[in-house]
Amino acid sequence: MQSNLALGMDHVGITVKNLEAATRFFQDAFGAEVIYDSVAPDDEPLEGEEPEHILHVAKGTTISAVRMLKLQYGPGLELFEMNAADQADPVRPSDYGLQHFAVYVDDIEEAIRLFEAAGGRMFTEPQPLMFPPEKGEGNYFCYGTRPWGSVIELITLPTPLPSYEDDTELRRWKPAKHATNESL
Repeated sequence: MQSNLALGMDHVGITVKNLEAATRFFQDAFGAEVIYDSVAPDDEPLEGEEPEHILHVAKGTTISAVRMLKLQYGPGLELFEMNAADQADPVRPSDYGLQHFAVYVDDIEEAIRLFEAAGGRMFTEPQPLMFPPEKGEGNYFCYGTRPWGSVIELITLPTPLPSYEDDTELRRWKPAKHATNESL
């Protein structure tokens, strides 16, 4: 019997105020492509007990649209345009729950330019990764917010991470074009 059935991350679900604006942001900032609409903007919205139960959303929530996007490498992004009377602001990294996701980039300066041109706002300039197992020449990260306020990290790891790679055969995920045979 297989002890680990998880093969990898399939997608990240993100609730947005405006599906079209969020789609444009991910297209402009990261080159995302629309794969399909599960619930198209002109479809009948999903509402009532069934979606409330299945998705564990607040009573009275209306799901106006759902769209699946793809990045060139990595998991999909599933955008949900939902409306509820008691919607909360996006969580901060200090709150419990999913606090951010990171997008691997080759050129962090160009990624920041595109991110900001698409409407995002960076908190900091790129800086060296701060944890000892991640340090290396050119290994940088920075955080920012998407136009609707949730947090995203940009990260680049061009240098191997010998401080942990020398001690284990396990490897962090990298896009296929950067992965070595040992890390696949």
